[in-house]
Amino acid sequence: MGTAVVGTVMEPIDAQHISEPCLVVLDITAADETTALAAMAALELHWATSGVGPVRREPGAAGVKARIYADTRRRPCASA
Repeated sequence: MGTAVVGTVMEPIDAQHISEPCLVVLDITAADETTALAAMAALELHWATSGVGPVRREPGAAGVKARIYADTRRRPCASA
């Protein structure tokens, strides 16, 4: 795919993202962008999430990284 952002460090987790039970922040590390994007898309099928986000590649680190925010109490919204 070749669309990973290179050298970008993930922001620290803000307390509001985990301010109550069932809110989670998931950091994903995968071998490649395709796998990371597929994992985020699969999570969207089960929970209300922040959506498929950017994939990052850190120089010197193996694989790629991504972050997704989810509310495990909620199912995804139905498409119109």
